[in-house]
Amino acid sequence: MTRIIAGRAGSLMLDVPDAGTRPTSDRVRESLFGALESADALRGAVVLDLYAGSGALGLEAVSRGAASADLVEKSPRAAAVVQRNAARVAKAVGGDVVIRAHRSSADAFLRSARGPFDLVFLDPPYDVGETELSSTLAMLVPLLSPGAAVVIERAGRSPEPELPEGLIATRSKRYGDTAMWWATTAD
Repeated sequence: MTRIIAGRAGSLMLDVPDAGTRPTSDRVRESLFGALESADALRGAVVLDLYAGSGALGLEAVSRGAASADLVEKSPRAAAVVQRNAARVAKAVGGDVVIRAHRSSADAFLRSARGPFDLVFLDPPYDVGETELSSTLAMLVPLLSPGAAVVIERAGRSPEPELPEGLIATRSKRYGDTAMWWATTAD
């Protein structure tokens, strides 16, 4: 089990898929969302959570003021968990927040998605290689709003992601075995 840390759905417990995912720890999410709130990147944001796992990143964003979240997960079992968690958080936050769960690969979703997205989380499985990740990032760029934030989470031993034209690296941070890279749209 994991939980929503803060916001309108704070302390709400979320289910976690029984295999094939590695939920972002509470400590890492707390640091990540503290930085996002400091940058005023959450209020009213249109969020995309690719490789959603349990949906915790996109749902935390909604709990803290994002206007909507699209949660994309390829695994049928994990997608069912995302759907349940999304329904729980939607009920807890109420109002006009829109949360959509999609059972799809990241690339298939991006081929038919309509942006623009203001905040995107990518936490791909370890077996997604750097070339595949770069290709997914390139597909994402046209769907981003000006000044959008993109947060990539990988294993701490992973190399820095190769960013496509249209994205600029802004920061990176390591948390034990987890590494995060931030990027924004180029002007």
